Amino acid sequence: MRREFTGYRRESGRIGVRNHVAVLPTSVASSCVARGVAAEAGAWARATPHQMGASQPDAAREQTERVLVGVGRNPNVGAALVVEFGTEDIDVDDIADRIARGGTPVETLSVREVGGTAAAFQRGRTALDSLNEAAADARRESADASELVVGVECGGSDATSGIAANPAVGDACDRLVAADGTASFSETPEFIGAEHVLAERCADEETRRRLLDRVERREATADLMGVDLRGAQPSPGNQEGGLTTIEEKSLGAISKGGTTPVRGIVDYAERLPVGGGLVLMDTPGYDVESVVGKVAGGAQVIVFTTGRGSTTGNPVAPVVKVTGNPRTWERMRANMDVNAGAVVEGDATIAEAGERVFDEVLAVADGKRTGAETRRMEEFAITEVHPRELAEVRGA
Repeated sequence: MRREFTGYRRESGRIGVRNHVAVLPTSVASSCVARGVAAEAGAWARATPHQMGASQPDAAREQTERVLVGVGRNPNVGAALVVEFGTEDIDVDDIADRIARGGTPVETLSVREVGGTAAAFQRGRTALDSLNEAAADARRESADASELVVGVECGGSDATSGIAANPAVGDACDRLVAADGTASFSETPEFIGAEHVLAERCADEETRRRLLDRVERREATADLMGVDLRGAQPSPGNQEGGLTTIEEKSLGAISKGGTTPVRGIVDYAERLPVGGGLVLMDTPGYDVESVVGKVAGGAQVIVFTTGRGSTTGNPVAPVVKVTGNPRTWERMRANMDVNAGAVVEGDATIAEAGERVFDEVLAVADGKRTGAETRRMEEFAITEVHPRELAEVRGA
């Protein structure tokens, strides 16, 4: 089994599979400038515009900060520019300092301080030229699959996701874990109805307790909003794709994590360990926010299953699309990367499809561009801290 690829060795010791300059706005107020500066810089710059406001409750602000720092320190980032409007609660210099402690070259830009958007665009271009020179010093070197942290996601699911794409990706995760790498899947609401299966796979009692606690919290938050997750049906798109119950959706969803023991569970955007085996992350079910959490946690590559053809990407990490639906493969081949539909048609086993997924991950780590990258599908959003979570922080 192939294990080697070439990547960018960072000062932290981590290996990157891309060499982007990230442009990180601290709020929605500076997101437009960040997007514009990155667009003018060219193909090597990647902006992460998001919806968070300039003022947030402490717990929400700390989570936003964790995401910004985590993305800035992702090994796929060779340098970073942190952009503020100038009225945010978030301290732009603190974010830059925390990113720099991981060895990433970083600069800051304040729209108000430089005199407005026109001046910010000019200063931003100058800063990115300098940061690009710093990032360009990196050279690819040989690396091993054990250094990979691969995030796994599913979205736009249909019946083929649970019987072909997700099990194939699960097989690839087992291969990665056998190679001493890290696989991570998330979307805690999609554990519901199958959490007992995951709990039995936890390597220790503490991990089991944390897993069940996170599921309970997600359910309680939904209850607060008048939503019964266990009694609910899958989304309309999932139903059109042939899924009938939450349990059916969840059992298919957790199969994308493979069969190895669950070694831990981390909070949203918390650092994922290198060589950690299978580690869960507590995220919402919304694909974009969930992917961002894993990238902020250090995932260099995302593997995303979709029966109905979701085109979601990410600015910093390449997203490998796997479909188990032969019709989606034929219709959307330009957006898809691996055809697990061969399992449905009887032309491949789960193990054979899993090997293809694993080989594709290594090829992408080695520099092969995914369909989402080629078409610049670069969605980015940070999950909200919900009212129940805020209440718990305040001791209510």
